[in-house]
Amino acid sequence: MFNKIVSFVLCCCVILSGSILNVRAETTEELTLGSPSAIVMEAESGTVIYEKNADAKMKPASVTKVMTLLLVFQAIENKQYTLEDIVTVSEHAASMGGSQCFFEANEQQTVEDMIKCIIIASGNDAAVAMAEFTSGSEEAFVADMNNKARELGMENTTFKNACGLDADGHETTARDIAIMSRKLITRYPDIFNYTSIWTDTIIHKTRRGEKEFGLVNTNKFLRQYQGATGLKTGYTSTAHYCISATANRNGVKLIAVVMGADTKENRNTDAAKLLDYGFARCYAYTDKKILQKNDIKVLNGDREYVKITSVSDFNAVLLNGEKAEDVKKELVLYDDELKAPLKKGDCIGYVKYTVGDRTIGMVAVNTGEAVGEKTYMYGMQTMFEHIIRK
Repeated sequence: MFNKIVSFVLCCCVILSGSILNVRAETTEELTLGSPSAIVMEAESGTVIYEKNADAKMKPASVTKVMTLLLVFQAIENKQYTLEDIVTVSEHAASMGGSQCFFEANEQQTVEDMIKCIIIASGNDAAVAMAEFTSGSEEAFVADMNNKARELGMENTTFKNACGLDADGHETTARDIAIMSRKLITRYPDIFNYTSIWTDTIIHKTRRGEKEFGLVNTNKFLRQYQGATGLKTGYTSTAHYCISATANRNGVKLIAVVMGADTKENRNTDAAKLLDYGFARCYAYTDKKILQKNDIKVLNGDREYVKITSVSDFNAVLLNGEKAEDVKKELVLYDDELKAPLKKGDCIGYVKYTVGDRTIGMVAVNTGEAVGEKTYMYGMQTMFEHIIRK
């Protein structure tokens, strides 16, 4: 049974985690996009709905910070530090050009305020300060960024810094940006607590005293597209205008990436087109009644049947004209026959959902009660009851 459980876990990882995205929905209609590279992806499954030159290597500008934030939230999850911990800005971090929050060397801020500065104001100085705080130096952090990229299957990405300033060899692709964006928003959905902030403030604390500093979200797309939730914009004169745009409508979550747009307006227009295209082809599917029957026969047990239960409801996204009535589900048991003893909560199998040849997900099935082994007294009692019934 152990091997079968491992197989189930691995299968779920392929279907649900989507670290390496090889699934693509067929597209028969071309979009008219002005940007040279773009992609739209369904976030839960990782399915690519549409792509245009999605593997072309380009400079990502501040969209780089998606990976920076992913590693920061990972460090918080691993209890390396907390949102309340204090970050001291180094001279190196304070020297960053481009978009910045104008920190001075030795200035101190909380981790949470640094996260706000990265997400809302796209502060290069904040990104580098958090890189140093997380890994000890920006160089070490960049190595961690590249290692994470390899882990996620980002095959065409090389990072040279933590903030996205132009550098030789600092490049990625629309597909790879979608991959890391998906990892960030599905693993750490708390990111949306920050990406949705339109304006905020921090307090600069320097040797000259304290002064309020305003943060205004650089992602104007948030107020231009219904259902927009984030995620990160970017611009340099070399990279041009880039965006990883996330949106949620009727339970469907999409990620649209645009790279190399010639204007901010064209970038946002293309992102909207991609999301519209995706939402028109995605349908949220939910099943709250997973099991057709609530018990299964048990061999050699002190009762004949054991109650079973699913661990959760089932949620998936149907694509390109797939309909709810096309969804099939099958109860798959790890063993052909259940044998006592069984503990409450033992995983005995799963319900598999398919549409045509496509597996869209699984839900584990557990025992809802314990079943002991058949005893001599239980056998005598069963035989007596059988005789009485006759």
